[in-house]
Amino acid sequence: MSGTGSIVEGGAPSARSRALAVLRVRSRALALGVLPAALAVVLLSARMTGRLAGDPWPVVTLVVCVVAVLVLLVGGVFAAVVLRASPAVTPTVPLPESAAPDLYRMVRDLADRMDVPAPSAIALTPDCDSWLEDRTHAAHRRSGISGGREAEPGAAPVLVIGSPFLWWMRVAELRAVLAPVVAGTGPSAHPDIADARGFVRGLDAAVDVGSRPGLGWIGRPARLLLRLCQTDAAEMERGVAAAASDRAQGVDYGLRIVAQEQVGLAYAGWDRLLTRVALPAWRMGRWPAHLDAGVVSALTELSRRDRLAEGFTSRLGERPACDLLERPGVIDEAASLLAARLFHGGPAEAGPDWSPVDWAAYPEEVVDRKWRAEAARLHAALDALAVPAGPGPTLDRVLGHLTDAAGEGAAAEALAGRLSGDLAREERATGAGAASGGGAARGADAVPLFPLQPPRSGRDLLADHVTALVCAAAVDSADAAPGLDWLDGPVLLVAGERRADLAPRVLTLVEDGDPEPLRDWLAELGVRPEKPVRLV
Repeated sequence: MSGTGSIVEGGAPSARSRALAVLRVRSRALALGVLPAALAVVLLSARMTGRLAGDPWPVVTLVVCVVAVLVLLVGGVFAAVVLRASPAVTPTVPLPESAAPDLYRMVRDLADRMDVPAPSAIALTPDCDSWLEDRTHAAHRRSGISGGREAEPGAAPVLVIGSPFLWWMRVAELRAVLAPVVAGTGPSAHPDIADARGFVRGLDAAVDVGSRPGLGWIGRPARLLLRLCQTDAAEMERGVAAAASDRAQGVDYGLRIVAQEQVGLAYAGWDRLLTRVALPAWRMGRWPAHLDAGVVSALTELSRRDRLAEGFTSRLGERPACDLLERPGVIDEAASLLAARLFHGGPAEAGPDWSPVDWAAYPEEVVDRKWRAEAARLHAALDALAVPAGPGPTLDRVLGHLTDAAGEGAAAEALAGRLSGDLAREERATGAGAASGGGAARGADAVPLFPLQPPRSGRDLLADHVTALVCAAAVDSADAAPGLDWLDGPVLLVAGERRADLAPRVLTLVEDGDPEPLRDWLAELGVRPEKPVRLV
């Protein structure tokens, strides 16, 4: 389109110059590779014309020719790897035009207003970010990673949109946030920038190829070339972003300032929802099927609690961006399954040991099962440590074992270590079972790409397990029930109200060996520590 060149020249003059600097690195590498061959040609020509007669030139010429052949062979293999290696592609949920015609129409209207090429396709990612992604590499077509119009040579990039934005943002806000992203298709279409990006992606893919057995030598020159051009490549991307931002200035600029506040709020709510609500379910072999809908509830709750968020709930009367989808529930379920795969390492498909759960069933099917499974693990650890058993799995057994008048904490340390080992063995067994389970095999997804939390310490695990046992006992013998808090995850409800005063009493028991605050709390609720708790 007519605006493609002007974006680079007017918006960010440095983008094209930085792209040319990246390409100069490629040209110098190519020149270095053909230099021995050029020298060999000169020597052979001189020998044939009689200008280099006599010793030692025959030997020198032979050595240079051999070196030239070896360098050309190695350089040809390296160049082939850089050209053919498949660059990394972000796992996304494809969104065909038939599933979101209104969204495609809005994006094309944005592109027309800014006089840039429209994205070739739209995809969703379970994260609070949006970007353009090139999927035209031939390796992607060969492997089936991408297909359709977005995979054709010369096609515009794919627009990747964070799925939480569609559920939390209003249509006008989403349009304002996407404007500078869509504007980036203009610089992306510039030949020099596209060529430089392709070269950098090829080098990055070659580094990955170099990690394979027998191909380690490929990684070293690839990493060297990446180091040589990384500064110019980074500055090129900054120039492209500046150019796109300049082009988008005239599209909903005032609204974009307000919409950026919603981006930060969405990120905060999404992070809490994943770490506090989704992660416990994933560890139980269940995945919440409507995370994007849940983020609306989480952010509404955050708005209610946080004075800084006052007034945000009034936006809920406007049209949500998820109305641009034909079947938002189906898309939400696909994005939720992908989130579990990316952030937890779950299987790519649902199965008997990896099934969805609705929010209405979450307290009973996740929270209650989590408490009882952890209570069972705690008593199994006590059995392994030969702690005397009572009439059954009771709270008294745990309270008696952790009580430490001297405050040394030896019993707690031993129990925490045992729990850590048991949990690690369970996780390894679960991963191995899923990997050999056929259709829902984890494969390369056994390790999450983006882990949500660092490994928990032994003391943290012990506190969580004691809390779970107390909550299970409260459900069995008091007027208590499992509940779901959108920001804090599993909670204990007593007479319909959340009890948030349990954690400090459990910590006093675990860290100081003092059971009295917890015993007082149990007596207040009418929980009988000597009564066996129902386990899974």
